[in-house]
Amino acid sequence: MKYLMLIYSNPEPWGHPSYLSIPETLSMDESEREAMLAAGEAWFDEIRASGELVSAAALAAPLTARTVRVRDDAPLVTDGPYVEAKEQMAGVFVLDCATPERAEEIASGVPDARFSAVELRPIMESAGQEM
Repeated sequence: MKYLMLIYSNPEPWGHPSYLSIPETLSMDESEREAMLAAGEAWFDEIRASGELVSAAALAAPLTARTVRVRDDAPLVTDGPYVEAKEQMAGVFVLDCATPERAEEIASGVPDARFSAVELRPIMESAGQEM
């Protein structure tokens, strides 16, 4: 089963990996931050080597986002994502896992999960019958 893993964060300033730019990690001593970065790199290497990582992408800062809605048959385009939260989507991964539990295990390894949210969404096949 494939899963979309959405990583949310609220770094100031925006940067990647986003968890290194939030107050909680900025207040850590340098050795703690380096250990967290090394653990994050090891996690990424593990899921890449296992074949469970299909793709991944870091996202540009939320201020570069555009939201598109169609109203009365006309497109309405506005700046920003306009979500009702401080956290913004920072990156996405596509995983291919044998079980939902394995997808959850992988998501719990994302350093960002210690500070914000990591969302897992099953990706439906074209017919959507597996849901």
